[in-house]
Amino acid sequence: MTVVERREIALVDLLDRLLAGGVVITGDITLRIADVDLVRIDLNALISSVNAAVPSPFDPPLPPEPTEEVA
Repeated sequence: MTVVERREIALVDLLDRLLAGGVVITGDITLRIADVDLVRIDLNALISSVNAAVPSPFDPPLPPEPTEEVA
Protein backbone atom coordinates (compact mmCIF):
# COMPACT_ATOMS: atom_id res chain seq x y z
CA MET A 1 0.00 0.00 0.00
CA THR A 2 1.17 3.51 -0.75
CA VAL A 3 0.77 6.52 1.49
CA VAL A 4 -2.17 7.77 -0.60
CA GLU A 5 -4.05 4.48 -0.20
CA ARG A 6 -3.65 4.52 3.60
CA ARG A 7 -4.72 8.15 3.97
CA GLU A 8 -8.05 8.53 5.73
CA ILE A 9 -10.23 11.60 5.30
CA ALA A 10 -12.91 12.41 7.83
CA LEU A 11 -16.41 13.02 6.49
CA VAL A 12 -16.38 16.54 7.95
CA ASP A 13 -13.19 17.38 6.05
CA LEU A 14 -14.64 15.99 2.83
CA LEU A 15 -17.84 18.04 3.22
CA ASP A 16 -15.81 21.16 4.01
CA ARG A 17 -13.79 20.77 0.81
CA LEU A 18 -16.87 20.08 -1.30
CA LEU A 19 -18.87 23.01 0.07
CA ALA A 20 -15.93 25.41 -0.25
CA GLY A 21 -15.77 24.79 -4.00
CA GLY A 22 -19.37 23.77 -4.63
CA VAL A 23 -20.83 20.55 -5.95
CA VAL A 24 -23.21 19.90 -8.83
CA ILE A 25 -25.33 16.75 -8.59
CA THR A 26 -27.33 15.53 -11.57
CA GLY A 27 -29.20 12.31 -12.17
CA ASP A 28 -32.23 10.57 -13.65
CA ILE A 29 -34.27 7.79 -12.08
CA THR A 30 -37.04 5.98 -13.96
CA LEU A 31 -39.32 3.30 -12.52
CA ARG A 32 -40.47 1.14 -15.42
CA ILE A 33 -42.65 -1.96 -15.47
CA ALA A 34 -43.32 -3.85 -18.73
CA ASP A 35 -41.77 -1.01 -20.77
CA VAL A 36 -44.18 1.52 -19.25
CA ASP A 37 -42.64 4.47 -17.41
CA LEU A 38 -44.46 4.84 -14.09
CA VAL A 39 -42.25 7.35 -12.28
CA ARG A 40 -39.48 9.58 -13.58
CA ILE A 41 -37.35 11.78 -11.35
CA ASP A 42 -34.85 14.30 -12.74
CA LEU A 43 -32.38 15.74 -10.23
CA ASN A 44 -30.30 18.86 -10.76
CA ALA A 45 -28.78 20.35 -7.61
CA LEU A 46 -26.07 22.87 -6.82
CA ILE A 47 -24.70 22.64 -3.29
CA SER A 48 -22.38 25.38 -2.09
CA SER A 49 -21.61 27.43 0.97
CA VAL A 50 -22.76 31.04 1.12
CA ASN A 51 -21.03 33.84 3.00
CA ALA A 52 -20.69 37.62 2.81
CA ALA A 53 -18.12 37.39 0.01
CA VAL A 54 -20.44 35.17 -2.04
CA PRO A 55 -24.04 36.14 -1.23
CA SER A 56 -27.00 33.90 -1.88
CA PRO A 57 -28.57 34.32 -5.34
CA PHE A 58 -32.01 34.15 -3.69
CA ASP A 59 -31.55 37.23 -1.48
CA PRO A 60 -32.74 40.58 -2.86
CA PRO A 61 -29.89 42.80 -4.06
CA LEU A 62 -28.54 45.30 -1.56
CA PRO A 63 -29.05 48.99 -2.37
CA PRO A 64 -25.91 50.80 -3.52
CA GLU A 65 -23.94 52.59 -0.84
CA PRO A 66 -24.14 56.39 -1.01
CA THR A 67 -21.04 58.12 -2.31
CA GLU A 68 -19.62 61.30 -0.82
CA GLU A 69 -19.26 64.26 -3.13
CA VAL A 70 -16.27 66.58 -2.66
CA ALA A 71 -17.12 70.24 -3.23
